[in-house]
Amino acid sequence: MTIYQEIKKSLLVSLWFMFLTFPIMVIKVNTIEQTIDWHWWRLAGVGVGVFFLSFLWRYAIARKEAGKKKAEISGEEKVALIPRLMGNPRFYIPGLIAALILVVAFPFVFSMYQTNILITALIYVVVGLGLNIVVGLAGLLDLGYVAFYAVGAYSYALLNYHFGVTFWMALPIGALLAFIFGIILGFPVLRLRGDYLAIVTLGFGEIIRLVLENWNEFSFGPSGIANIPKPSLFGLQLSLQQSSIFIYFLMIGLALMTIFVVRRLQDSRIGRAWIALREDEVACQAMGIDKTRTKLSAFALGATWAGMGGVVFAAKTTFINPTSFTIWESIIILCVVVLGGMGSILGVIVGALILILLPEYLRAFSEYRMLVFGVILVLMMVFRPGGIISGVRRIYKFEGQNTIAENNNA
Repeated sequence: MTIYQEIKKSLLVSLWFMFLTFPIMVIKVNTIEQTIDWHWWRLAGVGVGVFFLSFLWRYAIARKEAGKKKAEISGEEKVALIPRLMGNPRFYIPGLIAALILVVAFPFVFSMYQTNILITALIYVVVGLGLNIVVGLAGLLDLGYVAFYAVGAYSYALLNYHFGVTFWMALPIGALLAFIFGIILGFPVLRLRGDYLAIVTLGFGEIIRLVLENWNEFSFGPSGIANIPKPSLFGLQLSLQQSSIFIYFLMIGLALMTIFVVRRLQDSRIGRAWIALREDEVACQAMGIDKTRTKLSAFALGATWAGMGGVVFAAKTTFINPTSFTIWESIIILCVVVLGGMGSILGVIVGALILILLPEYLRAFSEYRMLVFGVILVLMMVFRPGGIISGVRRIYKFEGQNTIAENNNA
């Protein structure tokens, strides 16, 4: 397609957009003086802006398609920049040292507000890595994942309110209760897949939220639970700032533990079974893999990390109610996994940091910040559909094939 055709298409798009926005951008009614003001310069700005954006969009799409065709013709798979750098000790060792220094110095250099934002991002890192087991590795679309998050938060709040259970006791209890609820959810959905699985898990999440909202004798209903204690350090009384710093380092440790465990699970036998289930459920079962146990283990282990994240969330905010665990929380956590890269641990970490930190730092745009945020997400889904850091697909080669062939010919 020639450059003149591209210009013609962009011109038509800009004219059509000017026609659609004409009543909004040009006409302004002055109700006091009962006159109409015409702002034609706004319409011209819209036309010029849409023309250049449309032209730039078509150029980017053309470059993307050309790159795909070139890769198909050459037959070579392009290795992403970040995996290349991670495979080179000259780059990742200094980068690891710099990241360690930044992580340790962050709460002492930046304000408590910045520290609390990063704590929230780290909670989403832990919870996102848990959902990555279910969605990214096992390929099970779970839209009710926030229910396990709520189980962890309410387990700490209610146990502390009724029995005085401390944070350190509630952390494993919340993980265990979420694990049990993961098994309870897993049994009814063993035969479901795709959209049907998503609908059932969505219903499960809404059931948990409605129970918490309407069972006043159990969960205190919409009023929620307040004065939830923050985690203590060997019984010492910490100030608000000291408590935030302690929770920050606690979340760093929990995130590192989650990364280690999820990485080990991914490389284990059960991790390979999850990947086989994601690729082809029928072939997975035909190869002798227990589909029931594989699905249940994915739901249960994924829910465990959501339970721990919920306990930390309740301790951080010191107040929870059912409005903190709506369907939108599940969608945000799912966006963390999809945007970062399904099946990629590093991708989920980057996705959580972007999705949580970016809206906060776009507050300078006031009411336009969510619009800017949405545009960035759309651009990512178009030009990086596999996520920011997509999971690396492993290829196995049978080295002895040529030798066997030569022996047979002999």
